[in-house]
Amino acid sequence: MGNKVIPTELDWTEGKVKNFFGKDLLKQENGTVKLVKVAPHSNYPEHLHPDKTEYVYILKGNPQFHIRTEEFNAAPDEFYIFPQNIKHAILNNTDKECLLIVGAIKA
Repeated sequence: MGNKVIPTELDWTEGKVKNFFGKDLLKQENGTVKLVKVAPHSNYPEHLHPDKTEYVYILKGNPQFHIRTEEFNAAPDEFYIFPQNIKHAILNNTDKECLLIVGAIKA
C-alpha cells in the first residue's frame, strides 16, 4: 500500500461475521485501520482481543456498543475504545447501515 488510499477503489469484503463488510485502509504488523460497513439488524457477538486495543470512529449510523458491562448508543463523530482483554460487541439494531472506521493497535 502506498501513501494514498482511495476507499472507493477498494472492494467490500465480508468479514468473519455475516453482514459486516470491510475495506483495509492500513494493514501493518502492529496495527490496522479499516472502513467497516454494518448492515441493518446485524450483530458482532461479544469477544475480546488478548493482544490488541481496538477503536471505532462512527461516520454514519447509530450502532450500539457493549464494552465490559456498559452499553453505549453511539452517534456519528463519536470515538470509542475497546481495551485489550475486555469483552465488547457491536450491534446495529436500526433499519439503516452504519459506516465505521475500525482500527487496532497491538500490544
